[in-house]
Amino acid sequence: MYFLKKLVGDTVLYGLSSIVGRLLNWLLFIVHTRVFEQPRLLSDNAQLYTYVIALNVIYTFGMETAFFRYASKKENQSEYFNIILTFIILLGGTLSTLFILGATPLIDAIGYPGKERLIIWLSVILVVDAISAIAFVKLRAQNKVKRFVSIRLINIFINIGLNVFYLMFCNYILQDLFLPDLKPFAAYFYNPAIGPDYIIWANYVASVVTLLLLWKEFVGFKFTWDWAKLKTVLNYAYPLLIMGMAGAINLTADRLMFRGLLPDGFYPGFNTEDAFSIYANVYKFSIFMTLVVQAYRYAADPFFFSKMGEKNSPNMIALSTKWFTIACIFIWIAVSINLDWIGLLIGSTYRSGLIVVPILLFANLMIGVYGNISIWYKLTDKTFYGTWITLGGMALTVILNIILIPQYGYLGCAITFAISSLLMVVACYYYGQKHFPVPYSLIKVLIYIVLAAAIIIIDSQIQYAGLQYSVPVHLILCAAFLTVVYFMERKTFSELKTT
Repeated sequence: MYFLKKLVGDTVLYGLSSIVGRLLNWLLFIVHTRVFEQPRLLSDNAQLYTYVIALNVIYTFGMETAFFRYASKKENQSEYFNIILTFIILLGGTLSTLFILGATPLIDAIGYPGKERLIIWLSVILVVDAISAIAFVKLRAQNKVKRFVSIRLINIFINIGLNVFYLMFCNYILQDLFLPDLKPFAAYFYNPAIGPDYIIWANYVASVVTLLLLWKEFVGFKFTWDWAKLKTVLNYAYPLLIMGMAGAINLTADRLMFRGLLPDGFYPGFNTEDAFSIYANVYKFSIFMTLVVQAYRYAADPFFFSKMGEKNSPNMIALSTKWFTIACIFIWIAVSINLDWIGLLIGSTYRSGLIVVPILLFANLMIGVYGNISIWYKLTDKTFYGTWITLGGMALTVILNIILIPQYGYLGCAITFAISSLLMVVACYYYGQKHFPVPYSLIKVLIYIVLAAAIIIIDSQIQYAGLQYSVPVHLILCAAFLTVVYFMERKTFSELKTT
């Protein structure tokens, strides 16, 4: 059981930057929906960041996982760091240069003419973040968790600080809400006509500063073009790239297709841009799931690669998967049944989209489970299985979105995402058990999922007279679920106490 404590400990440390940071960024989402009360004002940001999700996959090219695969031994780290970083710099520099040169036709094609600056800033962010990602993965491989966490947190606080400075401090001064004598100062830094653009500008500054803070990781770096070794790395990484792209499209297809498929006037009182912005912003409630998934993956990837080949590794994977899934199921319940008060945090015009949040949380739960059980094809170098599974999920997502968005709007998006994610988990589990058998606690996990779904569905049918009634009931329901888990897992708890 020691390994489980170690994995939990690393997850908590990585989660300090991931969970705390994402929660703070989520608070920014609340600020954005209240500062920009008209949803269409945030439409361009939502659309561009949707493209960024897929582009990030191209810029990193699967090299984070490849680094763990080929640089897991200390003596190989410097050599493969040079080879991989050289490739990332050349790839990212070329792509970003092309995007910057083509900024005008690109922004016109997306439908937001005159905002070339956003393309330029995002192009720089993409290449800088890709370079930083390789430095961060080096820190993870060297188990320098504290340095990793501290730099991540600095990035987050810079981003948040600039958002608060521009959108609240300067903006509110110019609106005569306080400190009228500082109007010239505020006007120098903030132009209300392009208010939402400062969200991307803050990201730009934070990314550049982060790269500078990582300078120690680049000491000794030399441009290295060793085609023989790079070819081996690329052969391992390119299926991950295809898989990552398909996965990114699977995650973002709803938002990429929504504006083109939603019939005019589908939502009374909102045009298509409004509806798109409502869905894209409400989607951010799934952060409560994704932050745990990301924190776990930061800790799990280097841990399981380091245990590659050990006889007990399948049992370790099974046990960690079970507890990871239980944690995510609890988040699914806790957020879904408490939307009556959590939803009050965002601007009122965005709350009509809250109906999709429980479905999106379940879909992201499945994505987290998939990422966890997919370790089998990474450890066995059978990454092409992941490619085909993810491509299948992408195709299903596209087809279902075409069918369901015109009929159900953003509810159709959420249903599509959930179905696709669930079927990907089923396929990954099926092939994984054939090629790398792992003794997963399948029955128990299914019981927890069914119990959670029942709690959420039944609670959604109850009309509470007010928060003074709903909040205590929801606390009892969460406690009841944890009690069931405790009794079903009491053997594991007993073993943990003795280690």
